[in-house]
Amino acid sequence: MPRGPWQRGPGAYMRQVGAIEEDLRLARAWSTSDPVERIDTHVSWVFRAGDRVLKVKRPVSLGFLDFSTLEARRVACEAEVRLNARLAPDVYHGVRTIVRQADGSHTFGPMLDVGSPVPADVVDFAVEMTRLDESVRMDSLIAARTLEASDVERVAEHVAAFHARCRADEETARFGMPDAVARNVKENFAQTRADLTTYISEPDAAELERRQLGFLTEHGALLEERARAGRVRDGHGDLRLEHVYLLADRNITVLDCIEFSERFRFADVCADVAFLSMDLAWHERVDLAERLLARYAREASDYDLYAVVDFYEAYRAFVRGKIAALLAGDELASPEARGRGAAEARRYFLLALSGARPPLVPASVVVVSGLVAAGKSTVADRVGLELGAPVVDADRTRKQMLGVEPTHTLRDGTWSGAYDRGFTDRVYAEMFRRAAVVLESGRPVVLDASFRSRALRAGAHALATRFGVPFRLVECRAPDELLRARLAERSRGPSVSDARADLFDAFKASWEAIDELRAAEHVVVDTSRDIDATMHVLRRRLDTWPAGLVA
Repeated sequence: MPRGPWQRGPGAYMRQVGAIEEDLRLARAWSTSDPVERIDTHVSWVFRAGDRVLKVKRPVSLGFLDFSTLEARRVACEAEVRLNARLAPDVYHGVRTIVRQADGSHTFGPMLDVGSPVPADVVDFAVEMTRLDESVRMDSLIAARTLEASDVERVAEHVAAFHARCRADEETARFGMPDAVARNVKENFAQTRADLTTYISEPDAAELERRQLGFLTEHGALLEERARAGRVRDGHGDLRLEHVYLLADRNITVLDCIEFSERFRFADVCADVAFLSMDLAWHERVDLAERLLARYAREASDYDLYAVVDFYEAYRAFVRGKIAALLAGDELASPEARGRGAAEARRYFLLALSGARPPLVPASVVVVSGLVAAGKSTVADRVGLELGAPVVDADRTRKQMLGVEPTHTLRDGTWSGAYDRGFTDRVYAEMFRRAAVVLESGRPVVLDASFRSRALRAGAHALATRFGVPFRLVECRAPDELLRARLAERSRGPSVSDARADLFDAFKASWEAIDELRAAEHVVVDTSRDIDATMHVLRRRLDTWPAGLVA
């Protein structure tokens, strides 16, 4: 592999970058008139002009990555284009060569064919991309105070669908095992040993290391179980807000997955989701972080992530702190970039420390109950939003247990097949198991099901008693004629619920009146009214987000 002038040492390299930046202003292969802007990161120089972006790998070796050779940078560029096609198929155009001309100036050569020989005049490579509108990045939307809970929920659904398509096999699984994760944790602390106490106190640094390694020792069996269940996948690896774009027509594009190491991209899906939730918390939107987790858990049928998400959030915050500290100590970076790195490093390390904090909304069990078509799911979703809590519903749980899609119709006879007494008891048992995982993490949980019998309601009440948390049962009521009309409307299209008009009379006959609860535990709402009116009633009876906390 030829030795290009960018490999002659840091000083020569920076001088060469300056020359190339000036040359790029005139490079017709990219931009004829737009000014060129260069942005420094810890691993790349990013050149932007007009509707194009070119990313050049810096020839650095940071322990967790090595771009010190021309061949290593070529391999990384090709991997970046290939892997990011999964979530951004129209953004990454290919790997463009950077060549030195006879007069010593630089320009862009042709796109490089994968696996082809590298011409002698090539000094480096650049990933060529379409420049997206930064105003629709998630971090920009937060800064503008225009990011909505519905946006976060769409992202959660998108990520869950992506994970469902990702590779999951024995090879990926081993990267989610306790020893593999411990290697990454130990490496993080080893690589920050000299600088960590610049940002947090020595006792805090020691406590943080003890806590992260202690979790892996105490909960290794849980990580192994998730790996065996296929929860460790070839995911994104760097799922931050600044990489997620909410484009027009509800399209979501995600950039910049980890391309340089399978060790960091092959991970528990929760490690991906926790990166986003951690970043939302870093941007002071813990409410949206919890909403992201709740919607992902439901879409991916992965409520067990609540057992590991606090660990992974702290782990991800520490990684970002490490990266920011590297940038702060990089003598080749601009003073502005170094100052930004120092400020962010401290904030990320403090966020990692806050992983043991109590939740802002205390744990509780909220049951949303009622006859078929009484509006339970609508109320449950709004309650979940108000509490930042996941909703565990019987309809999805039943179909997930049977291995069918949520809107797949199960049309067995009344109280038979998928809806017979024995299988229904199993569905509720699984709901209670999932809810227990959420409660164990210190968070509230919402249970959405009919709870038509006293025995089923007693099971939910026992769950709250077991964890020593408040219990509330919200009973949804509406006139029978309205319920029948809703059931008739439901039959006209796909629905998660299988209840139809012909079931109504049998269901109502089986309903056991709710007379066993204390008045403080039982709230009746009229769902023939507007949902906002219903929530006005419920906010007085439930522990929701503190007033003024959410922007």
